[in-house]
Amino acid sequence: GLGGAALLSAHRITLLLWAATALLLAMLVMIRNAYGALTMVLTGGTFVLVSWLAPAQVQAAFAYAAVWFLLLGGVRPVFELGAKRRHGGAPDSDADQLGRLTHTPAVLWLFLFHAVALCSLIGGGRWLLNL
Repeated sequence: GLGGAALLSAHRITLLLWAATALLLAMLVMIRNAYGALTMVLTGGTFVLVSWLAPAQVQAAFAYAAVWFLLLGGVRPVFELGAKRRHGGAPDSDADQLGRLTHTPAVLWLFLFHAVALCSLIGGGRWLLNL
């Protein structure tokens, strides 16, 4: 999301659409189920069709919507993880695994996740809104 906001603030809409397509293609090789593969193919196909067939205004609106979706969507899971950890429901979360590997409290990793997600949202939002 933050990288997409940087590209949009530099008016590189087509590059953003193709970079997103390339990332979706790279993710496709890591998908292990048919539904995930279908989702990646359809999403990648949508990005390709928009970049080829849509007028510039539609491409820009699509790119902005996708980047806002990524920026906003990155914040919610971190808060959900924090809530699960408070109730003991995520003993093998990424924060807990990193805590065990680095011998630091998992709550510090969770704080880092929050900081990165919120700073990305704020920074990317500023770029997108030209503030």
